[in-house]
Amino acid sequence: MRSDGSVARITEIIAGSTKGFDDAVMVGFKRASKTLRGVTGLKVRDHRCSVEDGKITEYRVTLDVIFVLEN
Repeated sequence: MRSDGSVARITEIIAGSTKGFDDAVMVGFKRASKTLRGVTGLKVRDHRCSVEDGKITEYRVTLDVIFVLEN
C-alpha cells in the first residue's frame, strides 16, 4: 500500500477448481479482477477439498482480496 494516505479494503472470496489449489487461486483472482479495481494482493487463508467416492473432486481456496479504495 502506498504511503500517500491510501485506504485499502479486504474482501473474502471462495474459489474452486478441479485441477488443483494453484488453479483455484487463479480462478478466484481472475474473477475478483473483473469487478474489483485496484487489486494489490491476495492472501490464501484456507485450503479445502471436496471428496466423493474416495476421490478429490474439487480443490477450494478461501482468499482475502486486497484492493485500494478509489478517491
